[in-house]
Amino acid sequence: MARALGIDLRQRVVEAIEDGLSTREAARRFSIGIATAGAWHRLWRASGDVRPRRQGHPGGSKLDPHEAFILALVEETKDITLKEIAERLAAECGVKTCPSTLCHFFDRRGITFKKRLRTPQSRIGQMSSPPARAGSRANSTSTPRG
Repeated sequence: MARALGIDLRQRVVEAIEDGLSTREAARRFSIGIATAGAWHRLWRASGDVRPRRQGHPGGSKLDPHEAFILALVEETKDITLKEIAERLAAECGVKTCPSTLCHFFDRRGITFKKRLRTPQSRIGQMSSPPARAGSRANSTSTPRG
């Protein structure tokens, strides 16, 4: 996305339109798009200002206002799934969301869940066999050609 054009150019375009030039003529004179000149003029008529608005995606999430509810669900039911949280949000708060949005919500807060304890590393030896080398049939699950 390109950066916003300067306020001085915006003001000169709006002044030219107010002084009697058509939107097309003002756009041609200042080498900008017709739609851009029209949008700046409408913005000036509506708000009295031609400053550009902030660019980019607005911060925050639709789940932020429901943070206390979500965290309370996790506290009361330790083994609740993301799908179950989404269903409870829809039923009790009227917020429709998908599990991936909830995953991002927890990610931003540094909250992770482990369903089971990790198996401790063996001090004696390897827990599984090493992977086969490329081209080897030692660990192949395919049937032999015959």
